[in-house]
Amino acid sequence: MTNSRRPAPWHLWAVGVVTLLWNGVGIASYMMTRLGRLADMGMTADQISYFDTFPAWANSAWALGVWGAFFASILLLLRHRWAVAAAAVSVVGLLGTTIFQHVVTTVPEGMSSPAIEGLIWATTLFTLWYALRMKRAGVLG
Repeated sequence: MTNSRRPAPWHLWAVGVVTLLWNGVGIASYMMTRLGRLADMGMTADQISYFDTFPAWANSAWALGVWGAFFASILLLLRHRWAVAAAAVSVVGLLGTTIFQHVVTTVPEGMSSPAIEGLIWATTLFTLWYALRMKRAGVLG
């Protein structure tokens, strides 16, 4: 049996490692919230209450977003074709989270950062685009 994958370009490793580190921050934030450790992060009672009142669908969207992105990075590094699906799941999760934060509820004072939100969107969409590009190039198997 032969491996029909093309050699990985150097940028695959750079993109995979950088996005893995970036997405690790999202995982840490999500896990601190789910484990009830927000006070350890210096959050106020109002900010903690905001997270505690997330409906199940918003928590699910957040989980899909952060875990999808995290696994997309890992799967890119493993050169696995499922990196595309994981990145697509992360976009769906991010969309759900964004709808919740901007349409359904109001984010508490001091927690909204358009620059960070834009960076999260840019990174998530870039990861999906990049995974699709690597799949089409025959790098992902």
